[in-house]
Amino acid sequence: MDRVIVYVDDAAYAEQVLAPLFARDATKHTQWVLVACAPRMTHRISKWVSHSARENWRAKWADKLFSQILPALRAPASSVTTVVAKGPLVELTEQLQAAQPSAAQVVDARRPKSDTPEAQAAAGRRWSSPRPGTLLGSLLTGFGALWVLALE
Repeated sequence: MDRVIVYVDDAAYAEQVLAPLFARDATKHTQWVLVACAPRMTHRISKWVSHSARENWRAKWADKLFSQILPALRAPASSVTTVVAKGPLVELTEQLQAAQPSAAQVVDARRPKSDTPEAQAAAGRRWSSPRPGTLLGSLLTGFGALWVLALE
């Protein structure tokens, strides 16, 4: 029996990444462990949303994601376990690996983060954030010039 741990955050991207794994021998029993990695929320959201509301949102988000991915995994000789990640993935991977005697294949099928200006332009963003320190440096230079003028 093969075990495959798959980290997902987008169903369409995950299906593209997992296509070669779906195509392998369908008669072989495969145990799939799908781990939903919900988008991160800022630390400031705790002002407006309770912890239980965040957990409920994360669970609903994961259920929607699993409902999109599960039809592709339903082979006659496969079993699927779903998990929602709530902490560091390294620790979760160690826990999932320790749960079974045989080692599992780990597949990261999460959509890659794109912070490059080219990727932002391709995504339709017209402007990017300024480089760190540019605004602060300009302000300090301006205040310094004002002090020099005031002292003369």
